[in-house]
Formats: sequence, structure tokens, C-alpha cells
Amino acid sequence: MKIYLLLGHPDTETLNGTLADTYEAEALKKGHEVRRQNLGAMHFDPILWKGYHTIQELEPDLKQAQENILWCDHWVIFYPIWWGSLPAIFKGFLDRTLYSGFAYKYHKTDALWDKLLKGRSAQVFTTCDAPWWWIYFQYRNSDLQTLKRATLEFCGISPVKVMRFTRVRWSDPVKRLGWIEKVRKAVI
Repeated sequence: MKIYLLLGHPDTETLNGTLADTYEAEALKKGHEVRRQNLGAMHFDPILWKGYHTIQELEPDLKQAQENILWCDHWVIFYPIWWGSLPAIFKGFLDRTLYSGFAYKYHKTDALWDKLLKGRSAQVFTTCDAPWWWIYFQYRNSDLQTLKRATLEFCGISPVKVMRFTRVRWSDPVKRLGWIEKVRKAVI
């Protein structure tokens, strides 16, 4: 299987980085092809300066991301929940990379659209300091509403499986080793 792994945390020296490393190593061990990008190492302007009225020229790292998305069978994403949502640089990555004509295309005569990334599945791994019930009840899973439903599924990527690791600030090394093992077992 061809896997595109994206670390949506700007810092590789984090729990997200460790979990992404674990997934990558296990996927390679199982014989999968893996292409990986770390947002913190990528160079691009995350701001849509004119919205979607004018498509900004993509920087080489974003062009590579598009190539990786089209190449893959399975997209794996790791990110932390910040302020109840995605890190700003990750949101900017999505805004710049998954635009109309690449990831979806609106119909001219009705309110529907074509999902141009069909045939791919995804796994999303998130970390946060809050307990699961806070993210669910207080924020209504706002990050997943944005990423899973309004972005990945909107573009045709399905199924999208999710694994959350919560209460990170209060986790101990034993708990984190358990999370690493869960990620290892989650590799297809």
C-alpha cells in the first residue's frame, strides 16, 4: 500500500512526532511504501491572500504534497488540538493544497460537487491536553468536523478512521508507551 504520512505538528520533537515515527517505522516494516512530510520542515505561505478568487502559485513543498496525495492509497495525519481545532499552519496547508480543481470541483448547474480524491482512505491521530469528554461536549469535536467531515470526506476520502490521545499533560511514560503500541497496531 502507498501511504502518505503528514505530521501536522510544526515540531518533530513532540509526542506527535514520536507517534508519527512509530507509524512510519511499522508501515515500512510491513512492506508499505511511505512518503512523509513534516509541516515544520515545509516552506510555504499558509495564508490565502485573495481567498479562492485567485489560486496562489504553489511552493515546491505544496506541489510535493499534492503529488503525495494523488500517489497515495492511504493518507495518515498526526496533529495536536490547539484552541479546540487544528494548528494554524496545518489549516493553512489544507487551504492552500486542497483547492477546487485539485481536491473537489463544484458543478456549474447545481449545488453539488465532484469528489476528486475518491479511492483513498485516511487515518487521523490527534493529541490534546483536555479529556475526551471536554473535546466532545464542549467543542463538539470541532477539529474532526473541520478535518474529517468538511475536508477529507468532502474531497472523497473515505473511510476516515480517528484515534485520539487525551489528557497528554497528565500522562506518564507508561501511558505514552501504551499509546505508541496503539499506533503500531493501527498500521494497516
